[in-house]
Amino acid sequence: MIQLHDKKFEPFISAEEINTQLKRLAAEVAADMQGEVPVFVGVLNGAFMVVSDFVKHYTAPCEVSFVKVASYEGMGTTGEVKQLIGLNQNLEGRSVVIIEDIVDTGNTVEELVKMFSQAGVKQLKLATLFFKPEAYKKDILLNYIGFEIPNKFIVGYGLDYDGLGRNLPEVYQLHQ
Repeated sequence: MIQLHDKKFEPFISAEEINTQLKRLAAEVAADMQGEVPVFVGVLNGAFMVVSDFVKHYTAPCEVSFVKVASYEGMGTTGEVKQLIGLNQNLEGRSVVIIEDIVDTGNTVEELVKMFSQAGVKQLKLATLFFKPEAYKKDILLNYIGFEIPNKFIVGYGLDYDGLGRNLPEVYQLHQ
């Protein structure tokens, strides 16, 4: 059990389980991207660890970039997605894989799909390490999913609670 600010969190997904899923996701993406040099776009802040470990398992040529968007305050979504840092490279005609740490409501994914659709990409794929199907409210296909998890608040492995917990190598869920 760990404490972050005023909340207690209990172990949920181990570092080994995360690594296993990232290896699987990298292999799936590599199989789909044969003959391409994809641009992996991580969504900051949360996906920095996911992207770092994912590309270690991706053995084919690739490029990596990041965008920063925000939709959370504390433990809840604001419902509004703000783009804080945008993409600064030309993606026209490129294969792009957006890499998310977590997809819950889908608001961020929807905004990212709009943003990249306007960039003239050849193909756009969506990958997420964690997916909360109970919370998902969009019709956008997620191409690669690491874990389907219940609609509970989690921290660790890039995910935070008001700034704390991103550095944890495993994932914890809110203790009830």
